[in-house]
Amino acid sequence: MPLPAEHIPPGTAAWRTPDAQRWLGSVPGRWAHPLWALLALAAAVAWDVVAAPVDPCTSDDPCGTDWFGLGVTVVLVLTLYWVWRQPRLALAGLGAVLAGFAVEGGFTAALEEPAALLFVVAAAFTTVGLMHRLALAGRQRALALEAAGPVVQPLPAAARTFRRGRLSFVLAALLLAVAAFGYWQAQQIADAYEERAARAAHVSGRVVAVEYEDEDEVDVLKVEAEGRTHHFETAFPEDFPVDSRVDVVVDGDWSALVAEPYDTFGWELLVLAGSVTGLAFLANGVDGRTRSERLRRGPLPVLRVLVREGHDDGRTWVFAADDPQGRQPILHFHSLYSFEDDEDEDEDDEGGHDEGDAEEAAVELGKLVDILKGQDPPPPLREAVLYGVPCAGAELAFVARDAEGDEVAVECSVTAVKPAAPGLVTRPGPVARPAQGRERAERPRPVDEVAAELAPTAGPRVWSAHGFSRGLGLGLLVVQGGGIWAALDDGLSWTWLWLAAGLPWLVTAVSTALTWRIAADRDGLWVTGAWRVRRIAWDEITSVRHADDSIRIRRDEDSTVALSPTGWAWLERRLGRVPHAVRAADELRALLHRPELRPLEEAAAGQQGMPVGPPLAAVSVLWGAAVLLLL
Repeated sequence: MPLPAEHIPPGTAAWRTPDAQRWLGSVPGRWAHPLWALLALAAAVAWDVVAAPVDPCTSDDPCGTDWFGLGVTVVLVLTLYWVWRQPRLALAGLGAVLAGFAVEGGFTAALEEPAALLFVVAAAFTTVGLMHRLALAGRQRALALEAAGPVVQPLPAAARTFRRGRLSFVLAALLLAVAAFGYWQAQQIADAYEERAARAAHVSGRVVAVEYEDEDEVDVLKVEAEGRTHHFETAFPEDFPVDSRVDVVVDGDWSALVAEPYDTFGWELLVLAGSVTGLAFLANGVDGRTRSERLRRGPLPVLRVLVREGHDDGRTWVFAADDPQGRQPILHFHSLYSFEDDEDEDEDDEGGHDEGDAEEAAVELGKLVDILKGQDPPPPLREAVLYGVPCAGAELAFVARDAEGDEVAVECSVTAVKPAAPGLVTRPGPVARPAQGRERAERPRPVDEVAAELAPTAGPRVWSAHGFSRGLGLGLLVVQGGGIWAALDDGLSWTWLWLAAGLPWLVTAVSTALTWRIAADRDGLWVTGAWRVRRIAWDEITSVRHADDSIRIRRDEDSTVALSPTGWAWLERRLGRVPHAVRAADELRALLHRPELRPLEEAAAGQQGMPVGPPLAAVSVLWGAAVLLLL
């Protein structure tokens, strides 16, 4: 979809494939992927939490609110988020967290505590990875400037009115207000205790018993002080053994344990959640607003490229100007249309537009129906002019025809630029869905192409459950066992209805995912499902296809043999692999339409497979009986 020449600034350079390949070559190494830094930091924090000793609550050092520690926790959680999204803020967050550890003696403890030392090492590894990512973003910026040349142009007027961060600021204000309310409530509780304890009598008591209330998850101390017995809820009963001495404050009928005077855990948790999410939105808003202001600051480099909107998530994909087939995307981001404010626009005349509005609404409704059915056409490849310097984390704007081709529009990025380079998980490019609907993410391979890869064999061909399918089956098996336990835990109740309704489906799904099997021999197929092995002759089969993680073999208009689930095709594609079940369906289709490729022998009994549904159902019944006996 070409861009009119009047919208292409004079001297605009085309971003061609060789320059784009050099730009794509300047991406961080796999070792610097944020996932590894997150795993290292999370593991170090988890080990430190588990291994570090907890200081007991005492009268000299009572357990109360620890706002400094909570603040360090807030910064730590934000840092984990920023490691993935905003490297510069992550560096600042790591510095703040390490400073907090230094204040609490963390670096001194690192010489003696392996958990603290591991966190320091994880922080160092994360810092190196963040600096590597920032350095290569600078390299991408230099390559993009080199490709754009000396020509600079002012940002289109519509893009200059585009504002970023408003929603983030609103959400940040609401969430930080919630955090402030939680802080105020916690302080109210602490101040009320301090005020009352100041005028109360301070006495010493003896712990006479510790009552463990498992059902309510509340432990109670029985303390005798000056002839009276007091009951106190405690979070750490191990700190108060029987016959130990404790300090108590008493004011009439009110009494409190000096070591654990009050409980503000719920309010502190609210402060933590509100602060983390509120500050995250605030940082996103400030970052978006800053990058948007920087984009409007002066003339910008321009590049002529091709763009296409992603079919599934609306992401904008950028291609080289000499890649009219859209084979290799360069980068991607989300964008929104920006319109120039027009204060002189005349008001619509009364009437006269109802018919046009109705027609437009009908067209839009028809498009929506097509999208839901998966029958909408693929997004077009559009010529565009890119404003800004493309690099990881940058802000961009571009001018192109809209998706309908009716008029030229301006779009501005609302998420940071990301290179379209292979990562740990392969992100699919802007591939259009086929007209058959959402059952397939790609069209079936041509029979001739699949047949060319198959050589005639004498022995039967066998396709069976593989790693992804068995992993899915094991996961469902855990769900099944946990569901039986949960349903029977409370004895006879209405939850048994859910068990009766869902257990047959779970048994079928688990059995199929673990042991599905298709054997093709001279005369037809042996299809092993959850409950039986079916025999289907070649002349009975009309089609074979893969849809919704199932293999469907149609025998006639009213009869279909389906195996489901046969894996997790979406995850396999995201990991850059061809789904095993999809390959099986393609090869079965090739055997169906090319009889010369079919095996010459019959399948032996051991090759036909054996259903595991009946024994799994028996095991489920035995598991349910064991649960009832254990409860």
